[in-house]
Parts: sequence; C-alpha cells; structure tokens
Amino acid sequence: MGFRGGQGWAGWRRALPGDDADELTWLLFHQEEVISLGQALRHLSRKAIRHRVDSRRWRQVHRAVFVTHNGPVSVDQLRWIGVLAAGPAAVLGGLTAAQAGGLRGFPGRPVHLLLPAACRRGPLPPGVLAHRTTCLPDEDVLAVGQPRRTMPARSIVDAAQWAGSDDEARAVIAAGFQQRLVGGDDLRRVLDRLPRARRRRLILGTAADAAGGAHSLAELGFLGLVRGAGLPEPTRQKVRYDATGRRRYLDAYFDEWGVHVEIDGGQHLDPRAAWADMRRQNALWIDGDRVLRFPSWAVRDRPAEVVDQLRGALRAAGWPG
Repeated sequence: MGFRGGQGWAGWRRALPGDDADELTWLLFHQEEVISLGQALRHLSRKAIRHRVDSRRWRQVHRAVFVTHNGPVSVDQLRWIGVLAAGPAAVLGGLTAAQAGGLRGFPGRPVHLLLPAACRRGPLPPGVLAHRTTCLPDEDVLAVGQPRRTMPARSIVDAAQWAGSDDEARAVIAAGFQQRLVGGDDLRRVLDRLPRARRRRLILGTAADAAGGAHSLAELGFLGLVRGAGLPEPTRQKVRYDATGRRRYLDAYFDEWGVHVEIDGGQHLDPRAAWADMRRQNALWIDGDRVLRFPSWAVRDRPAEVVDQLRGALRAAGWPG
C-alpha cells in the first residue's frame, strides 16, 4: 500500500491501496495508520498484535490504541488517537474540528474532543483535551468524513468558548468568517441551541462585525476604537475598483467624507505585498480620497494616536464632530 516502514507519514503522500487490499489495509488507510485494540482484534489475534509491537512494526501510543509505524506522530494521527482513545461517542470539536474543516493560522495542538456529558471515558493521551456538552444535536455534527467532527459553525463557537483569552476568541471568529468557513447568522443559530455558552455576547458581537466585513483581529480592534471615540461608523470591506478594473476591498471607508483606513498586518512586511498596497493607495489619493494607514500594533498599543489622526482626517474632510 505504498508504506515506507520506519519513516512515519509526516511528509509522505500516502498511496491509495490497490483493489486487492484487505479490510485491515483499507481501515488503516482511512484512519491515517491508527487503530484501536478492538478494531485490530477483528482482524488479528492478540499474539499477532503483540508480535507487531515487539518487532516495532506497530507502536502502542495509548492503553488500547496503536500507530502502525514507528515514526513521528502527525497532527492528523493525533486526532485519530484521541477519538479512538475516548470512545465511539467522541467527536473532534472546537479549534481542532475547525482546522480539520480548513481553518488556517492557528497551532494544531492540543487536540480538542467533544463528548456527551454522560459519557464515561478513561484517561486520554497527552496532547488531547476532552470537553463535555449536554447539547450536541445531529445538525451540529458533520454527517460525512472521518473522524467525526462538529460542523464549522459549532466548531467556531466552541473554539471561542474554550479560547484562553477574549482576543484569541475574537481572532478565531474573525478567521472563520475571513476564510469562508462560516457566514451570516451561522454562529447565532448555534448559540440559540446553547443557552449557557461562555462569551455569548462577545461571540455575537464579533460575529456581527465579522459578517459586516471586519475580517481580522486588528480590524475588530479598530472598529472598537471608532465606537468608543464616538466617531461615525465606517463601511467595512467596501468594494472599489482600481484603474485596471480589478475589484479591491477597503478595510474601513467613511463614505460621506471620503476617508479610507487600511490596517496593515504582517503581510505588509513582504515588499511585493507592500508595493501592491501602495499602488492601490496612490490610486485612491489620485481620485481624491484621504487615506490613512495604521499598523496593527498601533491599533493595539497606541489607540489614542490612531483616534486623534482619524478624527483629524474626518474633520478636515468636513465631518462636524
């Protein structure tokens, strides 16, 4: 089946088993070379399993879970290890489920599991965290794909609930909208089913802003500054067309006064990205807009300076204040 013994699966592209592959081979293919003791006993004797471990063809990574190689354990494999160790009621949840669905930009560990509150389980492997819930309806669980995981909206809500800080929760929500995993009222519908959810107001407020176009933590922070200073609220992610006819999205645009604000994140350290942004900015200036640019660290660490400059630009453009 294309397995290179002793190398692990990290960095290797797995080959699809041939048509003549047996059931065990297919099972290992679908489960990223991870198998529970119960599953293994359907195909092998205890003696055969023990021989594979003793000969280092397999490795026991938990009380009743094995990986069928002796190389490093990948993030995908750790997800399977966690689910198989926790039992059949376990699903991937929170940030882990969102990452399995395509969310990018966050660390892959620990692995988060979601289990029914009444479910009994033994100790879990290192790097795996279990969370309990009394509400996990069918509409919150993805019906296809393995291992089972929560739907994107439930995943983002749970990730925000379990985040280590409010800023981390906001960042996950903003990324979920920016990367098109969720949209519209998706999170509100999940919260309607979770009356005791943590950070309810934060999740709802951040989701509303993200759905309106504030797609990064810095943009959300800027929006909070604008509201706190009593300034008019901008349009977020406004569509404009440059001189070549290409569609552009403005971070924040005060339409009535022609004031455009860009929040520069880490991507602006790339010279090519910086020049592309400068060209866009120059085109807007040529058309008569006032363009202000703030690095994301200034929004966080120098909020008074950001507000003062924005207020000055708005007044210069005719805002009565």
